[in-house]
Amino acid sequence: MIQTIHIGRLLRETVASPYRNLVTRPTGAAIRGRIQEALAQSDCALALLDFSGIELLDLSCADEVVAKLLLADAERGGRCVVLRGLREDQHEAIEHVLTHHHLAIAVVAPGTDDEGPWLLGWVTADARAAFACICRRGALTADALAAALEWSGARVEEALGALALHRLVRTDGDLYLPLSLA
Repeated sequence: MIQTIHIGRLLRETVASPYRNLVTRPTGAAIRGRIQEALAQSDCALALLDFSGIELLDLSCADEVVAKLLLADAERGGRCVVLRGLREDQHEAIEHVLTHHHLAIAVVAPGTDDEGPWLLGWVTADARAAFACICRRGALTADALAAALEWSGARVEEALGALALHRLVRTDGDLYLPLSLA
């Protein structure tokens, strides 16, 4: 099951203002607190943070809302967090802060099933390629992924380890599963 959290709605409720700009560190910390409250009340395996109602996202809010959320939630176990509804300038802000903290997150385009998720943040080119292959082909074992990518077992294990560490794939026994947004 997926829990969708609309960041624009949280912003309007939190600051009691109709503006759609997610700026200043205190605003970002307040929004992160609201997200953490929502996540604490849910047992969903995947949280989808929808930024489609946000016009401007500055670096301090990207750090507070996304990076610090991931850092604080590192002990949450199996829950995955995915972003949706980002504009290009918002990608850049989030990419910057995630890279700074050595974190990564999956992103999906709003309202389309044609384009699968992609990654923002600190991941190797091999992890990105493994992620894309799993998203394209579905659940794979490490051996099947190695065969699909024509990589050595050690190379695949390193890429899968990075993806699992960042909770960018789910595991079920020896299978690595894509993040299911259905």
